[in-house]
Amino acid sequence: MGIQRGFLLILIAMLLCIPAFVTVPYFLHLMILALIWVVVAQGQNLIQGFTGYVSIASAGFMGVGAYASTLLCLRLGVSVWAAMLCAPLVSALLAACVGYPSLRVKGHYFAIVTLAYNLVIVIVLTNYSSLTGGEAGITHVPRPPGFSILNLQVSFDSREAYYYLVLAAAVLTTALCALILRSRVGHVLLSIRQNETLAQAIGVETWHYKLFAFVMSGALSGLAGALYAHFIGFLNPEPFGVDQSLNAILAVILGGSGTLSGPIVGAFLVIALPEYLRIADTLRLVVYGGLLIVTTIFMPRGVVPMVAAGVQRLTAKLNKRV
Repeated sequence: MGIQRGFLLILIAMLLCIPAFVTVPYFLHLMILALIWVVVAQGQNLIQGFTGYVSIASAGFMGVGAYASTLLCLRLGVSVWAAMLCAPLVSALLAACVGYPSLRVKGHYFAIVTLAYNLVIVIVLTNYSSLTGGEAGITHVPRPPGFSILNLQVSFDSREAYYYLVLAAAVLTTALCALILRSRVGHVLLSIRQNETLAQAIGVETWHYKLFAFVMSGALSGLAGALYAHFIGFLNPEPFGVDQSLNAILAVILGGSGTLSGPIVGAFLVIALPEYLRIADTLRLVVYGGLLIVTTIFMPRGVVPMVAAGVQRLTAKLNKRV
């Protein structure tokens, strides 16, 4: 745990310095998308990594947050900051409504139910065109207004400023997940993952805690959706399909399920690998899929636990020599 905590601090320090070294606008664009996916992956990790329930609805809740924030701004004239704060609340409310009946089932049945929710959300966003614009989408989604601090004007029209905004959101999300993990709620969630039947046998109302994890996951996905919408400036249902929910699951698995730094690494891998493999053109998706299969087979615990275990073995060898 100490090694993973140190790894997390190193990651955050590196992320703080990235705008100073990344001068190509497109690469900084990818970094912003990766940080938005860190927020999604941390939410996915709450229900999947901590609780042991696989949800295939993260992208759907992301879409709910994106459209909620956008429509509050454009249709009701709400300020961007207020709309972005309302987005996770709307997603959390929907997650509570659908999670209450869904969490009565377990295992792959729960995954299938959440998959259906994601499909329903995309269908509604696509067909309710009078409100959402349908496949044509919504244009001119505004960026958050800038502000002045210590005579320094901050404008979120620049990629650098927006990068630090999403970095702050990713850090706060990770800190929130750390607080949950260290609390009594986190201990109960881990007990549900290990043996839900035993937890119920000692009197724990497990569905209350499962619902909490599912609602928090939905809320964080909604926040990520708002950040995405106001960054891209254009919104349609395509980015919120089931394939994106599967990417959230992969980010948790690749990085390290049940760890705090794992979703950060996984989110960057999910964004970076497809872009890096564009050189393969038509074989890009085949190579990407193959890499995911090999990684899952040979690194089932994810990148972060594997690195932590390697550091521990190296430290043990060095201590023996000393």
